[in-house]
Amino acid sequence: MRYSFRLAELLGHIPDPKKRPGTIKTIVQYTGLDRHQVSALLKNEVKYIPLQALSRLCDYLIDHGYAQAEQLPGALFSVEAENFWELLARRNRLELCVGVRREESWPDGAWIVASDSLLMGELLNGVSTLGGTARFRQGMTMPPPQPEHIKQSLVWSPGQGTRDQVLGRAQRLYDEFNEAAMDRALVGLGSVKSNPVVEHIVANLFHTEPFVSQDGIDDPTQRNSPFFLRFRADDPQFASCCGGTDLSAKMPSNAPGIYFETPSGWKVCKWADKKRDAAFVVYVHRESQGRLELAMGGYSGRGTRLLARVLASRAEELWPPVYEGHGLRVGAFILEFVLEGHSSGGRDSLLSDPIAQTKIHALDSSVIEGRIRA
Repeated sequence: MRYSFRLAELLGHIPDPKKRPGTIKTIVQYTGLDRHQVSALLKNEVKYIPLQALSRLCDYLIDHGYAQAEQLPGALFSVEAENFWELLARRNRLELCVGVRREESWPDGAWIVASDSLLMGELLNGVSTLGGTARFRQGMTMPPPQPEHIKQSLVWSPGQGTRDQVLGRAQRLYDEFNEAAMDRALVGLGSVKSNPVVEHIVANLFHTEPFVSQDGIDDPTQRNSPFFLRFRADDPQFASCCGGTDLSAKMPSNAPGIYFETPSGWKVCKWADKKRDAAFVVYVHRESQGRLELAMGGYSGRGTRLLARVLASRAEELWPPVYEGHGLRVGAFILEFVLEGHSSGGRDSLLSDPIAQTKIHALDSSVIEGRIRA
């Protein structure tokens, strides 16, 4: 069992110079601890802490109203997750966000794409049952972890309103998540083509501006995101930090699909009608802040349905995270589907599960680290 230090979470500290007015300085002045030690404690990057330092931190939290004496020092520690489902289930608040599309009878209604609904169902099932393993915990002293609060949120999909309407709703939801004080998780279901909150999750992880195209860069290695959704002609066309029509100005991407960087160059999991599809899963866990962001979706609706099947049967392959450092644990996976036989297409295809050979590509840690450090 592995424990994490939750000082940043109790303080509501965000490791952004624009959002941390004097937090470290105030703690140093009160406790007498070294500035670098306090910084490492806030990032959950220390391997041990002296009892005297722990005592001074507890005094600081009590005197400044961040915790009560009977809660400490226990409130400063939490058990880290040991698998993908536990990572979600250990969150106090779990928010699931999907994109919606307007009906002709708007403003009386809107609808969720069927594949996104299937993906949400598998996610809720996995969290509630720990991927089917919760029943094996019966008889144990501690009950299986479960979120105390589950919330479902809706945002407009791209093309379902004006740019201000679509982006404004997504921005407000993401800001509300960032400002929440409790241990929390935000799950964006669907790709950036259907869920603009996914754009925010990716942009924040890789330190770039959301909804700003990078198609015109000279070389694909200059992209902030290590994966890229190459849109089809009939997809919504909008500026995205991780989507578009060209991998770079000097390296056009003719095949639709999901491109991803490896130490030896960029590769692609192609989309082809009735033959190939792809999906992605990206999460970042900031344990010291009690904050998890997860984005997952298929390249197409069919890819999203195939991803739901992977969650039901192979979620253990989305663990462990591919990168750990700088106070982050990052998982980044691209799923490649090669369909067996031929999909019938049409309306009846939704009523049968597509069958595909599935390969899960874990992004290399060096690819992630290069962007995190940047």
